[in-house]
Amino acid sequence: MSAHAPQRRRVRRTVAVGVPLAVAAAVVVAGTATGVQTQDEAAAGARDAGVAAKVTGSATLPDLPLGEFSNGLLPGTVADDRGVDLGGIGSDLYPAGRKGEFWTVTDRGPNGQIKVDGGKRRTFPVPGFDPAIVKIRVSGGKVRVLDALPLTTTRGKPVTGLPNQRSRDEAPYSYDAKTPLPYDPNGLDTEGIVRAADGSFWLVDEYGPSLVHVSAQGRVLKRYVPEGLKLAGADYPVAEALPGVLLHRKLNRGFEGLAQLPGGDLVMAVQSPLSLPDEDAGEASRTTRLLRFSPRQQQVTAEYAYRFDPVGVVDPGEDDTSELKISSVVATGRDTLLVQERTDRTARLQRVRLDRGSDILGGAWDNPSTSPSLEELDEPADNGVPVLKKDLVVDLGKVEGVPGKIEGVAVTGRSTLALINDNDFGMSDGPEAFDADGRLVDSGLETQVTSVDLGKRLPGDL
Repeated sequence: MSAHAPQRRRVRRTVAVGVPLAVAAAVVVAGTATGVQTQDEAAAGARDAGVAAKVTGSATLPDLPLGEFSNGLLPGTVADDRGVDLGGIGSDLYPAGRKGEFWTVTDRGPNGQIKVDGGKRRTFPVPGFDPAIVKIRVSGGKVRVLDALPLTTTRGKPVTGLPNQRSRDEAPYSYDAKTPLPYDPNGLDTEGIVRAADGSFWLVDEYGPSLVHVSAQGRVLKRYVPEGLKLAGADYPVAEALPGVLLHRKLNRGFEGLAQLPGGDLVMAVQSPLSLPDEDAGEASRTTRLLRFSPRQQQVTAEYAYRFDPVGVVDPGEDDTSELKISSVVATGRDTLLVQERTDRTARLQRVRLDRGSDILGGAWDNPSTSPSLEELDEPADNGVPVLKKDLVVDLGKVEGVPGKIEGVAVTGRSTLALINDNDFGMSDGPEAFDADGRLVDSGLETQVTSVDLGKRLPGDL
């Protein structure tokens, strides 16, 4: 990459792809007094949720070479896209104002894992790829890319999707896992997106994990990271404004969900339980965290404990608790959210209310030395932890036509949702992901926008 900032050019192109907005039907199942359902209770609720919901439309993103897309935004950033098409825009979905139009965001770009000498190496086949905010329109069975904004630093350089710090992030390698790549303190693994009233954007990132404020043109205005991260060398302002306990996030499982409440506050979801006191505890835990952030005060104002249902309830047949994740949170009222619990195969939406009595910010659970940790508690509510109460709204696994790995959810009406999946740029793990010439062997998984009618009004006061 040149030491000079590449000339930036906004792209406005229309690409055929489409779909009527997808949404799922909502059937509310009451939670228990503690907010945590037993496996039998959750299974009983799952049998009912989703019965009335139905897919009303689906569309697939057409093939667009990734090099053409990226170089149209920042010329010269991608020398060789290795046959990869634009994808990965399913990290989140946010209404853009007009019917059928949405803001989406890519993740860090094509990446995979290859096992070498018994250990897994993280590969970045297109290291010059720059994460982007992408505006799409769903209409007439097609999805069209209307606009795209590359994420840039203060001086207009691409942020890239490469890991930040040798001390805490996975080491980056070339497509074949043979050649080490440089770390980049500017790099972002972007996931959630919302748009503020002033036209700027807020994103969340998995590396820090961090909350990122971005201008209407895609320039990073400030990145908010956990206390003690000590991120040096970034070409944009960095503020250590998040609780230091977040430094214990699991690799590749930082912030993934982001919601904007009607008053302007933001809610961030940690994708998986923290690794406290160690990785084994995090892998076995079903308790993760949501954080409320005030853009006006530029600080976290509340923190909440969120309890996953058992993995076999969320995804019947799955027995690995570490597969549970939150990828999307969506505001449905001044203090109410839809929270998506998922595995790679299926997802369920739960309704929660962020009441003041559930705030754990600054308490013992934010102290990494607390033993047992929040993540180690088998039943946090029985140990005095005010776990958020939740109600099952819809089991998307019971709605025919909903694809796997749904990561973005948007409310499009009183009883309708739009869903978007993450196709991982058509990449799979392992050395077979690329042929002998270094060209992608596409997985065949496409980016889809799916519209679902819930059959009942969504809970909330919006």
